[in-house]
Amino acid sequence: MKLLERLSRKAEKGSAGNHKKMSGTWELEIYSGMRVLVENLEGNLLFIATLKDPQMHTAELHQYSEMEFLQDTASEALPNAAPVPVRIRGYNDNKRKAVFMEGNMVPRLKHVWQVENLAVTAIENERSDPRLDTDLDAAIMSSDGTDAEEQTCKLFNISIGGAGIGLDHPYHKGDKFFLKAKLFGDKQTFVVYCEVLRVMQKDASQFEYGCQFLELKESSQEQIRQFIARTELAGKSRT
Repeated sequence: MKLLERLSRKAEKGSAGNHKKMSGTWELEIYSGMRVLVENLEGNLLFIATLKDPQMHTAELHQYSEMEFLQDTASEALPNAAPVPVRIRGYNDNKRKAVFMEGNMVPRLKHVWQVENLAVTAIENERSDPRLDTDLDAAIMSSDGTDAEEQTCKLFNISIGGAGIGLDHPYHKGDKFFLKAKLFGDKQTFVVYCEVLRVMQKDASQFEYGCQFLELKESSQEQIRQFIARTELAGKSRT
């Protein structure tokens, strides 16, 4: 219950209701089933969830990322927890827009949260998936079979949609290759098909590339989400 107590204390200092809401009437029902990231007002990721049963100004969050949140909270203590102001962001596939919301979250059951005073604060024409800065060793391999030898590279950042890498081999916009990295420890190697979208030459022999992931399965997307969420949470716990 440590994290829940910290959030309850912070809730006394701020409220999601203090932030400006978008004018107009919004039909929250269209966002039912949307995968969302739930953050506190400081922008710290709390957990990943599915938005369920949104109505006028309420909805449920069904948490499915296993983090510190609620893992050691007794069920009988949940109804007495103070509301926690949160920011919620997700991506609506039908509208192809990022959706940002705010509200006050209270626990109902383990891994189920009720959001009250829910309001849409912004709708934008870009995905809301986070990008994580990294400094990991990785490798790339040609996709056409002409050069089966792996080339070492650095993985600078990663998101659901793509990654930033650096190496000493020249590529061009539109080139495609496989990116390999150990995101989940030594037991499993993450492999994804990429296309170069941006080329940045740092000096005579060093290049940085902005790459888009291609043919990424839903299970692989979820692995990346979990990797980003756990890495961010571990980094914040050390500060």
